[in-house]
Amino acid sequence: MRIRSSLLFLLALLAALLVPASAGARAGACDAGRVAVTRATVAQARDATLCLLNRERTRRGLRPLTMNERLTRVAAAHSRDMVIERYFAHDSLDGTTPFQRIIAAHYVPPKAGWSLAENIGWGADDLAQPLALVRAWMHSAPHRANILSRDFREIGVGIAAGVPVRSDGTGGTYTTDFGRHT
Repeated sequence: MRIRSSLLFLLALLAALLVPASAGARAGACDAGRVAVTRATVAQARDATLCLLNRERTRRGLRPLTMNERLTRVAAAHSRDMVIERYFAHDSLDGTTPFQRIIAAHYVPPKAGWSLAENIGWGADDLAQPLALVRAWMHSAPHRANILSRDFREIGVGIAAGVPVRSDGTGGTYTTDFGRHT
């Protein structure tokens, strides 16, 4: 009995070690779902957002999304731009669409098929926490559809400290770019 318990424990430990880090970001990342978004905590908030989004997907039997560096750079640049330029929209002030930004970053190889989507959101104070943003997206049909789409395998999460409107409080502006290419 003791050998069987030890063997089961070792198998469980081995399985945990073999799960890709990108599937849930860093260990304990979901625990940071209530982190206040500041310049110093953006990476922590990004990891928590990925973890929380993957939690929603895996609860429904979907594969977790993996973080893609190109999508993350595009998403982070868009979040920063919205904060600096004080606007909130999928299209940049110069008219560039999410698809144009993602394709310009060479995420999609030439002649490849692709599926892309974007969620954006912002919140002040406690509403800027990753948990609050993920909850808001899950209560919005179009945002939830992107999060739970089987079409997507990768994601870029970009968070900028600050909000796209004049504000005395703290906050965060989020962009999640979803993708898959074939």
